[in-house]
Amino acid sequence: MQIRQSPSPNHDARPAGLPIDILLLHYTDMRSCEEAVERLRDPAARVSAHYCIGKDGMVHALVPEERRAWHAGPSYWAGARDINGRSIGIELDNPGHQFGYQPFPEAQMQALIELGQGILSRHPIPAHRVLGHSDVAPIRKVDPGELFDWPRLAAAGIGLWPNAAAFADPGLAADSKAIAAVQSQLARFGYDVEVTGVADSRGRAALAAFQRHFHPCRISGEADGGTRRMLAALIAQLPFL
Repeated sequence: MQIRQSPSPNHDARPAGLPIDILLLHYTDMRSCEEAVERLRDPAARVSAHYCIGKDGMVHALVPEERRAWHAGPSYWAGARDINGRSIGIELDNPGHQFGYQPFPEAQMQALIELGQGILSRHPIPAHRVLGHSDVAPIRKVDPGELFDWPRLAAAGIGLWPNAAAFADPGLAADSKAIAAVQSQLARFGYDVEVTGVADSRGRAALAAFQRHFHPCRISGEADGGTRRMLAALIAQLPFL
């Protein structure tokens, strides 16, 4: 892994006593890595991340890990809203859905795995708190998106991938009880969802974010049987919930 120092001025102090317990992944949604790094270093833009990884695997180190980078924006996870204050943010060079979304190349994934393993060795970030930007801001964001290889990352010890093989497909159900059950599970995992039993826009956005991360073959915002099976498997791997 090659690391290039590309310091950004866009950071401030982390809140005292707040743990670093989230690793947050993004895509740049820009035409090139050079363009993205330039923006992440622009004082007028007031955005940054701790790292940006090019398609060639070059890691740009932008903000020291002990400082708060400005990458999450308005966001929420498991009761917390200052996601920047408790996370390390990694941007992945990718044109995104705006400029021609594409798979993440091998060199980039290898660099991410090496970088991620190093971050986890320095900070006690639980597997279930390795997240995408869309997880913490589902109404605003879709990155890193449905082409990102979350299972591979989990296999390398970074993040969580549910084993749904032992869970039966419950089929599609749209009654209020079934909707409330899904909303409850999403909220228990960390998504910003209110348990209403009504398929409102907030709940659908969270469900679509879950699908982008854990069930990318169907991104509908509706709780089909496969999605509910994956959600049940995920919750079952988290005994503290």
